[in-house]
Amino acid sequence: MPLEQVKSLHFDVFGTVVDWRTSVVTELKEFGKRKDIEIDWFQFADDWRDLYQPSMEAVRCGDREWRPLDMLHRESLITLISRHNITGLTEEEIDHLNKVWHRLTPWPDCVEGLSRLKTKYILATLSNGNVSLLVNMAKKSGLPWDAILGAEPNRGYKPQAQCYLGNARYLDLEPAECMLVAAHNGDLDTARSHGYRTAFVVRPTEYGPGQDIDMEAESDWDIVTDSMNGVADALGC
Repeated sequence: MPLEQVKSLHFDVFGTVVDWRTSVVTELKEFGKRKDIEIDWFQFADDWRDLYQPSMEAVRCGDREWRPLDMLHRESLITLISRHNITGLTEEEIDHLNKVWHRLTPWPDCVEGLSRLKTKYILATLSNGNVSLLVNMAKKSGLPWDAILGAEPNRGYKPQAQCYLGNARYLDLEPAECMLVAAHNGDLDTARSHGYRTAFVVRPTEYGPGQDIDMEAESDWDIVTDSMNGVADALGC
């Protein structure tokens, strides 16, 4: 099916649209300086992210009832605070730290590239982030979404099928009329298995200087590029 049939672009957000690691570490370092806490904040951020998939898997497999990512992130944060022997934090301080994920900064190419794509396509999130998280992030950084979709509206976490199929259904589209834009080969593979078209945007520093995954396209995705402007160029925007 030609790409001209695509009507809506759906975006992985963490890593593809926003530089989560740099954003989180920047805030953690500032917080540590104010509280006189000296630890490796890069490692803390990486450890927090390492708890991301296990926390969602407990929901995916039915061991836990549905709960939004904010709640899972907070549980993981409490685990890390204990692991690193950080004491004396108030509930308000923990809540503020947890909402660092609401304040992530986009990669430099994203606002311009998304704005170009918006002139021709519906732009929707297809993220594991909850709705308030994604709305707050968009308001902070000017991300021009037409729809906030993904995990919470579909009551599932990627790679569960309802995330992809539900996103299309909310927009009254067939999956083949949707394209996933992502920096993760596995996410694109699942989307394609459900009928989506695919665009790979390589983000070689998402996980820091030692990154060794998703450094290149691992399949014949419809679009392969290194920026959101590259997606716009490929789609004639």
